[in-house]
Amino acid sequence: MSERAMELLLRRAAVGEALSWSESLDHLLESKAPSSPARSSAPGPPDSSLQRWIWSPRRLVFEDFLRSEYSEENLLFWLACEDYKRSPSPHKMAATAQRIFAEFVQINIDYLTRKSIRENISEPGLHSFDRAQKLIYALMENDCYPRFLKSDIYQAFLEHSKQQ
Repeated sequence: MSERAMELLLRRAAVGEALSWSESLDHLLESKAPSSPARSSAPGPPDSSLQRWIWSPRRLVFEDFLRSEYSEENLLFWLACEDYKRSPSPHKMAATAQRIFAEFVQINIDYLTRKSIRENISEPGLHSFDRAQKLIYALMENDCYPRFLKSDIYQAFLEHSKQQ
């Protein structure tokens, strides 16, 4: 992470918040309103509660770590599923389900889960991605998250937070 990026993040995160990320993956991912990966690259500050978590230091630091390990698609899939559950209409839900399936079909999920999603994608429901999302969450919780807590990225962020 660049020094400039670190400085911007530090303005938004207190030491206590950065330390609290180590409590659990749930705490790190907790969000009042996560949004889809497509919106995460939008420039500028958050303009609504729906975009607040996108711009949060916890999201940016964790995603930067996952990118360094070539596994950011796990977080992006998890976020896309959270966004999907908030789809305002069946039409939007169907379009979002198709996008998620097309974009993330090759993530780390088993054949039966993928097959189940494929079979139900034409008429998706609120829980269409729950099984896959739980599998990806478990992967992040048991694999990525422990490595994140030990990572140079997180440790440097903690150190910089303490110096501010």
